[in-house]
Amino acid sequence: MSNTRELFDTKNPNTSTQDDDGIIESDIELDVTDVVEPDDDTPQKMVNRSADVMEENCKAAQIAKSRAMEAIAQGKLDDAIDHLTEAIMLNPTSAILYSTRASVFAKLNKSNAAIRDADAALEINPDSAKGYKVRGMARAMFGQWEEAAKDLLPASKLDYDEEIGLVLKKVKDLVEPSAQRIEEHRRKYERLRKEREVKKAEFERQQQQAQEQDQDALSALNDGEVISIHSAGELEKKLNAATRTSRLAILYFTATWCGPCRFISPLYTGLAAKYPKVVFLKVDIDEAREVAGRWNVNSVPTFFFLKNGEEVDKVVGVDKDALERKIAQHAG
Repeated sequence: MSNTRELFDTKNPNTSTQDDDGIIESDIELDVTDVVEPDDDTPQKMVNRSADVMEENCKAAQIAKSRAMEAIAQGKLDDAIDHLTEAIMLNPTSAILYSTRASVFAKLNKSNAAIRDADAALEINPDSAKGYKVRGMARAMFGQWEEAAKDLLPASKLDYDEEIGLVLKKVKDLVEPSAQRIEEHRRKYERLRKEREVKKAEFERQQQQAQEQDQDALSALNDGEVISIHSAGELEKKLNAATRTSRLAILYFTATWCGPCRFISPLYTGLAAKYPKVVFLKVDIDEAREVAGRWNVNSVPTFFFLKNGEEVDKVVGVDKDALERKIAQHAG
């Protein structure tokens, strides 16, 4: 049989669950007819099963067991439990006493108690057919079909009876079709989880890549300094870095022969130190003619203000007040 215990071992296996990845599993329709709620009574008292038992205690235990059998015949199951408990206290080494009390607990739908007694019986006698049978029946009451089968199969080999055969048939009829549904369900959500893992890995890869690109962009910008541009490719790299870091970029066109430029350049350098998060670029129109041509520079000094690669403002000539005012305006 397939390993379906995890899904069969609850009273309500149809409850949706959500895993750590946020995938909500849909319900699986499983047959829980006749499945009972686990009993939560205080565990029955157990005694030392390896203790030496005196002959008179064994005889007294047999008398208590006989009373229990009479009570069972009369339908007085609680009285039967009391008599069997007395017998077990007198002779705690008898597997048959534990398995008999387990069978009465099972009739009372106290399957946990029945399983505890069946465990005790099997600990004393690993070949206790009744111990296997009662424990298998109790587990079937909980809907633990796979575990029930594991007990009922050896019970049927040791001492087959019709009741064991009926439960084993029910287990087979329930488990095989349900196991197929569970396997299909498992494959579906394994596929969903793998897809989620792939998406998560791709997202993490993109995040890492973005962080690396941000770091590269920051390393390409010299905070507080004026960056000289010598080519169109170099300008594109700096503007892309400014865009990636969401910074204002100022493109200052100058020339060595320009008197006003010589006046404004020290101020421009001072503003770079004052606004370290603004990208201050400087282009000599004679050195980088291609760049000056692309920007249609007709006179120097000229200052272009750029955000996200787009021109947002401009200053032409030596107007230091306007230059700083626009830096403060757009840097914010």
